[in-house]
Amino acid sequence: MTYIVQRKSRFYVVAYDGTDPITGREHRRWHPAGHSRADAEAIAANLDLEHAALDTPTGADPLTVARYLTEQWLPVRRHDLDPSTAHRYGWMIDHYINPAIGHLRLRSLRTEHLDRLYTDLLATGGNRSQGLAPKTVYDVHVICRAALNHAVDARLITTNPAHGARAPKPRGRRRHSPNCWTAQQLSAFLHATAHLRLHPAFVVAATTGMRRGELAGLRWSDWNRATHTLSIARARKSIGGRSVETPVKTRSSRRSIDLDPATETTLQGWRHQQTADGHPVELDDPIFTNPQGRPLHPETMSQLFARQVARIGMPPIRFHDLRHTHATLLIATGVPVKVVSERLGHANPGFTMATYQHVLPGMGADAAKRFAALLTTHRGHPDNDAGEGTETEGR
Repeated sequence: MTYIVQRKSRFYVVAYDGTDPITGREHRRWHPAGHSRADAEAIAANLDLEHAALDTPTGADPLTVARYLTEQWLPVRRHDLDPSTAHRYGWMIDHYINPAIGHLRLRSLRTEHLDRLYTDLLATGGNRSQGLAPKTVYDVHVICRAALNHAVDARLITTNPAHGARAPKPRGRRRHSPNCWTAQQLSAFLHATAHLRLHPAFVVAATTGMRRGELAGLRWSDWNRATHTLSIARARKSIGGRSVETPVKTRSSRRSIDLDPATETTLQGWRHQQTADGHPVELDDPIFTNPQGRPLHPETMSQLFARQVARIGMPPIRFHDLRHTHATLLIATGVPVKVVSERLGHANPGFTMATYQHVLPGMGADAAKRFAALLTTHRGHPDNDAGEGTETEGR
C-alpha cells in the first residue's frame, strides 16, 4: 500500500489512497520523511498499520461520518453555540452533509469526498435541485472543517481532509441602502394601525429602533419610568418554529434606550389593556403577549406587519426596516451618528455610518454651510482685534 521514493537527499513515503469512482484514477498521497530512510520506513509502516486497521472488521459498528457529527460532535458544540446557530448546524448536517457522505466511515473520509459534496451542492442542492449559493456551501465547509478538527484532536483521524478541500468563496454582497419610510409614511402607518391590539408594539419598534427579537423579549421590569428608559437585556428568537428566549446578540446590544413621553403613554395604556384582559403585568412578565397572555412569537409581529402594509397600500418594507427608518430619520434631522449607534446597539459607529451613508452626504453639505455661517457671524468680532498693537514681522 505504501512505497518509498528518494529525490536527491530527501525521502518521501507514497501511500495509495483509493480510486476515484467517477474517473477511475488512482489517488496517492506523498508524505515527507526527511533525510533518513529509517524514518521513511517507520512512517510507511505506520501508514500500512493504519490502513490495515481500517480494513479489519470489528464486532462494533464502524464510526460513520453521520454518527460522529450527530452523536459526538454536535452535542458537544451545542453548549458553546448560540441556540439559533446550533439549530442551523443541525439542519445543514441533516439536509446537506449526511445524505451525501454520512454513510462513509469517518477514517475513510478523503478530500475528494468533500470536493464532490461541495460541487454537488452548488449544482443541485437546495429546494427544487436548483443549487445552493456559494455562501451556503461555504458554511457547510465551515461545519465540516470544524468537526474534523475536533476529530483530529480526539485522535479519531490523523489529518483533517477539509483543509485541502476546495470550498467555494462567498461572493461579496453589494451593500444596498436600507429600505425605509419617510416620516410622513411612518406616521400614516401608525395612524392606520391604531385599532390593532399590537399597535403599541409597532409604536415602540418605530420610536426606539429595537430589533424584533429584542421587542419580543421585553419584560415589565425593563421599563424604568423614573429614568424614562427601556433596558435591552434579552431577546426571543424563532428556532425550529418555536419562540426561545436567548441573551442579546452582542455586548453592545445590552443597552438602555431613552423614551419620549408619547411612547411611554402608549406603554402605560398597553399595561392597562393587559390588566383588563386578565394578563399578568408583574416585573418578570413579558410586555408584549399573544391573546392568550403568552410571550409573543417574533414571527407574529413580522407577519402582522406585512399584512397591514399590504392592506394600507404602503411602500413594502420589512418589519426590520422600521429599525432602519428610525435610524435614517434621526440622522437626517442632525442627531449625531454616535448617539444613533448607541441607540441601535451597534458595536462601532463606523458600522452605523457605512449602513446609513445614503443620509450623510446632505448632512455634510449642511455642516459646510453652518461652518461658513459661523465664520461670517464672528467676522469683525472684537476678539479678532486682539493681535493689534503687536510688533510687525521683521521689525
